[in-house]
Order: sequence, then C-alpha cells, then structure tokens
Amino acid sequence: MSSITSKLIKKSLIYPPKFVSDNICYETIMGSVAYGVSSDDSDIDIYGWCIPPKEVIFPHLNGEIIGFGRQKKSFEQFQQSHIKDDSNKNKPKEYDITIYNIVKYFNLCMENNPNMIDSLFVDREHVIYINKIGEMIREKRRIFLHKGCWFKLKGYAYSQLHKIKNGRNAEGKRKDIIEKYGYDTKFGYHVVRLLGQCEQILIEGDLDLKRNNEHLKAIRRGEVSLEDIERWFSEKEKQLEKVYNESTLRYSPDEKQIKQLLLNCLEEHYGSLSSLVPKEDGVFREAMMNIKSIVDECCY
Repeated sequence: MSSITSKLIKKSLIYPPKFVSDNICYETIMGSVAYGVSSDDSDIDIYGWCIPPKEVIFPHLNGEIIGFGRQKKSFEQFQQSHIKDDSNKNKPKEYDITIYNIVKYFNLCMENNPNMIDSLFVDREHVIYINKIGEMIREKRRIFLHKGCWFKLKGYAYSQLHKIKNGRNAEGKRKDIIEKYGYDTKFGYHVVRLLGQCEQILIEGDLDLKRNNEHLKAIRRGEVSLEDIERWFSEKEKQLEKVYNESTLRYSPDEKQIKQLLLNCLEEHYGSLSSLVPKEDGVFREAMMNIKSIVDECCY
C-alpha cells in the first residue's frame, strides 16, 4: 500500500520536498467522497500528514536560534490543486492534495478545524495509507474533541452562507449550478453538514461523517431551497446553544494529553527524545515542591 502523493511524485506530477514521500504516516480521501455525496465528476481531495526531518521540528539542532537573524523557511504543508493524472486514459483523475507537517496537523486538530477533525473520522474505506504512527493517532482521535467545536464549526457554517450570498460572480460549473437552482448547492450542503457534525460531537463525543448524507445529497441535487436551508440553520443554531450548555465535553482541548500523544508519535519515528524534550515526572514535581517548601520556611 502506498500513498497517492508518492505515486504522483513518481509520475513527476508533483514536486514536494524530498522527505515528504518516505515520511507520510496518514493519507485519506476527503471532500464529497468522505461525506458520501460525491458525483462522477467530483475532484478527489487528498489530505494527509508527514513527519519531516528532526531538524525541522527542532530547528535548534541546525544551529538556528528562534527569533535571531534570518530564519530558515520551515515546512508547514505541501499543497497543490488540479493535478491531472491521465495514466488511465479511460478514467483520468484530478486531485487536490494537502500534506501537513505533523505538528501543524496536531494544532489544527486541537483547534477543532473541521477539515482536520473530519480527516481523522473518515470511514476506514477512504483511508488510502496509514502506518503505525497513523494508527496511534486515529485510535486516540477523540481526545481532540471539545466544546470549542461549536464556535469553530458555526463560524465555518456562517462562512458558507456568506459564500452563497456572494456567489453571483461565480464562473464555469459553479455558475451553471447557481443559474439552475438559484444558489450554489455545494455551499448549501456544507452549511447543514457543519452544524450536523457539531451536534454529533457535542452530544456523542464522536463523529460519523455520513450520518446525514441523504439530506446532504438532496441539497446538492437542488431539491432543497435556499430559504429552507436558512430556516433550518436558524432553528439548529438555537438548538445547539442548549446542546452546547448541556454537553459533557471539555470546554477546551486537553493540551497536555495531546502533546504527550504528539511526543509519543515523534519518538516512534525518531527514537528517544529525552535529550530534546525534558520530561517532568511525578518524582521530579514532588522534589521541586519539597525544595520550594524548604525555601519558603527559610525566608520567613
């Protein structure tokens, strides 16, 4: 099993940094395919993440002092759209690919960025490539969920509504859709999808990307009016205010637990990080408290 990114590199269709191909840990199909609403002419959205060389994660190993002098360009992500693979003449494919640095990926997941969270909860059948480190994260994916998803996903839903209302200058296929249905149905189904997913997270602490795909497909086919979507959004927003208050999820991410998972992944890849990342265990903390107590007594 190899990643789509690696295959496209071998075909000289994309040129990410050289380390990317051999260090991808997770790659999955996203977009309309992941939500179960794709059509035959849908592009294939690929999301994934890799672990770059140790010097990228810990730049001081290269002699760099953060904030001093000219900073070397760091790797956060590789992104390229409209990659046409015509190797199969009968069924050519077009890809949009984004491969993240694992650290940025963790940060985005911790912020409950919907695209990143969705990539962890996508159906297993859409996972193209996964190694041991990818499995470590997928197994623990629920630790990224928290009540902050309400503000993040609601914000993205508002953004989709804004795109609908400002989409009159669309071109090509999007313009045809607007002329046919009165609005861009792609943005319409995203409005409903985002709040539906938010509801799942707040109530269940889990996420099924295809839970409401029949409703989403109906919207994409133009069977639901924009007025109905706006009405649904208004009602669901009010419902979710109550759901948010009653949710038993944490208000914010458990940064300590998430950081430990990240360190575990990096150690699995690089080996021991003991010389780079000091670990503050229970014995150390107790010793420091005793020292503080002695110092306090001496001072008074």
